[in-house]
Amino acid sequence: MSENDVQVVEIFCDGACSGNPGPGGYGAILRYGGHVKELSGGAADTTNNRMEMTAAIEALRLLTRPCQISITTDSQYLVKGMTEWIAGWQRKGWRNSKKEPVLNKDLWEMLLTLTKTHTVQWKWVRGHAGHTENERCDQLAREGIPVLR
Repeated sequence: MSENDVQVVEIFCDGACSGNPGPGGYGAILRYGGHVKELSGGAADTTNNRMEMTAAIEALRLLTRPCQISITTDSQYLVKGMTEWIAGWQRKGWRNSKKEPVLNKDLWEMLLTLTKTHTVQWKWVRGHAGHTENERCDQLAREGIPVLR
């Protein structure tokens, strides 16, 4: 595949929780060329960080071939986890700097698996600051929070 054949995909993602932990939702937007796809979903008992990670995972699951991806999120936990912390966690047997088990290991491992065939750039944006796609992802995430009656 030549460099010109590589798909460039933009992913925007966000998570939300009503209580933390509590019911949560995620939202994501994938943009490729002129195509846009929105995703939303949720879980009954989760955390905000898990929903942030799930948004990226669900978007990445839709990709069927190697791509050049930019993933934009308002989660510093997600960006720093994937760009700064994860290599150390792996070296230390999935232990953090306090020698405690890394939280959300299952999702970190899934992110590693889903990103290994792609070239990924992680980007952080401030939440609730008027970034159009981030605001839409926040809306999708809130819509994904399960209504418990």
